[in-house]
Amino acid sequence: MSSIVEVTHLRKLFPVKKGGLFDRQEKFVHAIDDVSFTVERGEVLAVVGESGCGKSTLALTLMGLERPTSGVIQINGQNIATLKGKEIQVVRRHVQMIFQDPYESLNPIMTIADIVAEPLKVHGLVKNKQERQERVIRALEDAGLKPALNFMHRLPQELSGGQRQRVVIAGALVLEPELLIADEPVSMLDVSIRAEILNLLLELRQMRGISIVMITHDLGTVGYVADRIAVMYLGRLVEIGPALQVLQQPHHPYTRALLSVVPVPNPRQRRERVILQGETPNPINLPPGCRFHPRCPVAQPRCQETDPMLQPVAAAHEAACLLLSSG
Repeated sequence: MSSIVEVTHLRKLFPVKKGGLFDRQEKFVHAIDDVSFTVERGEVLAVVGESGCGKSTLALTLMGLERPTSGVIQINGQNIATLKGKEIQVVRRHVQMIFQDPYESLNPIMTIADIVAEPLKVHGLVKNKQERQERVIRALEDAGLKPALNFMHRLPQELSGGQRQRVVIAGALVLEPELLIADEPVSMLDVSIRAEILNLLLELRQMRGISIVMITHDLGTVGYVADRIAVMYLGRLVEIGPALQVLQQPHHPYTRALLSVVPVPNPRQRRERVILQGETPNPINLPPGCRFHPRCPVAQPRCQETDPMLQPVAAAHEAACLLLSSG
């Protein structure tokens, strides 16, 4: 299996406006800091973590909507970090995003047909109205809106939340992408609809061979949809590996803490809850050593001095945190 995405030492820093006359030190928000991973063709990779850990910035950077400070993002072997203008537009035909809020991401004065057809017009991919309508119908029906003719002439406010999110998905599918980046695709939906949308994404992966990067904070659903899980904390990946291994035998204490509060139907399978103390450190003034040590329940003195390197979870279940593996 070949990789569609290869990210190497990716960094995204946002400069902070200086606060005073004598504050001359240049400061940055470390949104993404030395992140490396791959996405295989046809794979679903879930990126999980608390709010503010850098997940959405990672998604925007993969789309080329944010320019990386340094590092390499290769999509189909092409480094998009160096592309501009029409070159990045060509890449976006193959990489599409599903946004979190279907209520805000759809233009309320455009019909569903016009919304889904808009990407085709932007990229100039169709020769005539008939071809455009055929592709719109196919995208809508692949997104679960059948028959498409019943929805094409409606406005977004005439649809339910789940139907709106299907329109968002159809708008991504109409360009026939190879990679979907789904940023919290079910967080704004009713619980009863979430499973339908997740099943739809899995069907699209099977039907079209699409790779999916799913950004989420909900560890309760990723085991159902993801092949691999990457856990992110304060701009860094702290653990990455096959979904089943990460969920059943988490190695990093941050992953264990996240999983300990996930509700489970069987009381006998509940983990002992790990409640993290304190607030997430300031991403401008990062703590020395391991970034997690101020909140870590098993922190040791050496954690304040040495920043552990990420070690992917292997079949042998090796530790992801090198500091902890030695003690």
